[in-house]
Amino acid sequence: MNPAQRVIFLREEIARHNEAYFVADAPVIPDADYDALVRELRQLEADHPELRREDSVSTKVGAPSAGVFSEVVHAEKMLSLDNVFDVGELTQWAERVAKGLESDADTITYVVEPKIDGLALSIVYLNGVLAQAATRGDGAVGEDVTDNVRTIANVPHQLSGNVPARVEVRGEVFLAKDDFEELNRRQRAEGAKEFANPRNAAAGSLRQKDSAVTAQRPLSFLAYQLVDRNEMGIRAYFDTITQLATWGFLTAPETSRVTGTAAMVQQSNWFEEHRHDLRYDIDGVVIKVDDLASRDVLGFTSRAPRWAIARKLPPEERTTRLLAIEVSIGRTGRATPYAVLEPVVVAGSTVSMATLHNQDQVAAKDVRPGDLVIVRKAGDVIPEVVAPVAEKGRRRQAAWQFPTTCPECGAPLERVGDESDTYCTNVACPAQHLQQIIHFASRGAMDIEGLGEQRVAQLLATGLVKDVADLFSLTVTDLAPLEGLGELSATSLVEAITAAKTMPLSRVLVGLGIRHVGPVAARELAKAFVTYDALSAAPLEVIEAIDGVGPVIAASVHAYVREPETVIRMAKLAAAGVALREPDSSAGIAQTLAGRAVVVTGSVEGYTRDGAEEAITQRGGTSPGSVSKKTYCVVVGEAPGASKLTKAQDLGIPMVPADQFAHLLATGTWERTQ
Repeated sequence: MNPAQRVIFLREEIARHNEAYFVADAPVIPDADYDALVRELRQLEADHPELRREDSVSTKVGAPSAGVFSEVVHAEKMLSLDNVFDVGELTQWAERVAKGLESDADTITYVVEPKIDGLALSIVYLNGVLAQAATRGDGAVGEDVTDNVRTIANVPHQLSGNVPARVEVRGEVFLAKDDFEELNRRQRAEGAKEFANPRNAAAGSLRQKDSAVTAQRPLSFLAYQLVDRNEMGIRAYFDTITQLATWGFLTAPETSRVTGTAAMVQQSNWFEEHRHDLRYDIDGVVIKVDDLASRDVLGFTSRAPRWAIARKLPPEERTTRLLAIEVSIGRTGRATPYAVLEPVVVAGSTVSMATLHNQDQVAAKDVRPGDLVIVRKAGDVIPEVVAPVAEKGRRRQAAWQFPTTCPECGAPLERVGDESDTYCTNVACPAQHLQQIIHFASRGAMDIEGLGEQRVAQLLATGLVKDVADLFSLTVTDLAPLEGLGELSATSLVEAITAAKTMPLSRVLVGLGIRHVGPVAARELAKAFVTYDALSAAPLEVIEAIDGVGPVIAASVHAYVREPETVIRMAKLAAAGVALREPDSSAGIAQTLAGRAVVVTGSVEGYTRDGAEEAITQRGGTSPGSVSKKTYCVVVGEAPGASKLTKAQDLGIPMVPADQFAHLLATGTWERTQ
């Protein structure tokens, strides 16, 4: 394809994706792939001036109205922002700003704020009363969505105080992460289709023909621009944010004002590090010159202001080819389908495999080998296949069928009760044994250093180990001849295994991989029974009565301890000298937090996450993973979770700064903070 043909192709593709994103609220490719198309087109037009066109989609913002709503002509165009993709490009932009202002780069003040992944909106107030709300549209003409915006709970219907005759506020309509999850839970309960992501859900909800439907969706509005600021004598952008908050608009609490390029870059890096701690999805960081007079000097290009830039964060969604669908067997026998992919860089790492969760999810998403698919990787979450991408003219393969037998041992695969998961029925399945031992040795369980997947597979293949209990009978003589070990490494591994014998019962229970039993339930069980013998002899109703356990966990534990394989395994562990007892870690420690639930969010200096929780439980308290009405207080460390802070604020739960954690442990009291 020569440059002219490629330009035509790119213009058609970008126009099609603009229509899907801005008009239909149903994008078919991730933002990162769209950005790549636009950048390629702009580069080709720059390299080949003869191919440029004034009406090229590379110079456009958004897309024309779909005609469903009345049109609104914006008094001032809603322009887009130019993008940069790394620190180098961001620094070059700052150098251009300094040159344009004939100033020292270190003296320029910027405002750094999150780039919310939502739907741009303009709201006009006349004499302080909400008069009209419109979408961005193509930047010049948007759609009238006034009735729908009136249903958004946090949009003020009337402004009070010093309000000009006409006020135009711009911002972003979005769905908070927690609200999006709740909306999809409701959709599932009603048998309705789930939304793909918060942005699509927000856009579709705002553009409903029936405002009663919009009212049922938990939309929020975040304000970031006051168009009519000159009438109020405002001279700095940051002051407009303050004014908007005074009027009752939600503004981004993470917004900050910094001076100099280094500080600006550092603050934009903060958003990349903490993007998953925010209450809303972001796809970048927006940096704006703070001084409004300086903005007038810098001016605009045909499509964007020169005084602002959007730094796009590493993409968390990309498209790639699905090569095959395979099934893996986990430690409980669960059969999990996964996608084998053409390698693609997502969120900074190369992804070649991604989970498909279960049989029902494969069917619901209708992904098939050979499809072009969207792959998502958010934070530390395992990559997942989101959906297929429609390819015009491409013939798809037949729908993938879930296997009926285990790919590892050939035993039947069966679904249990109403569960969506499928399980291998063979308790002797080698794949299950492999994963069970890996989990048993993991850091959160027995913490046996040196027992990774390859080493465990080697031990199973040589017959030295068939069950987790066999680990404790290994000797240096057994291990030294194995490939990759030798006497020194074998000695270290045996020492690590020996050290694990002193692990408390709670860690053993985690390591055993009992279905539904996580670290919190394991600690409660160990604390209640102290010894494994007492737990294994306990009636079902006694286990069920333990705080934090409940009927599902109790039934699973009660059944597990009575299985013949478990009886043999635990006897071998006891004979090997594994403690199988929970020490009283609270002995001699004042029970200052007895009966109180203390939630820790963020990192606390001097403590690991587990260490902070243990310090609380040693003093008689509990440390649940979420905030509720029963929470005594929330300890706020560095980089706290935004959802926990918001929930604590909503419920009026006291928040304790991390530097008061030691005082809280010692006295059970705190000093209130805002």
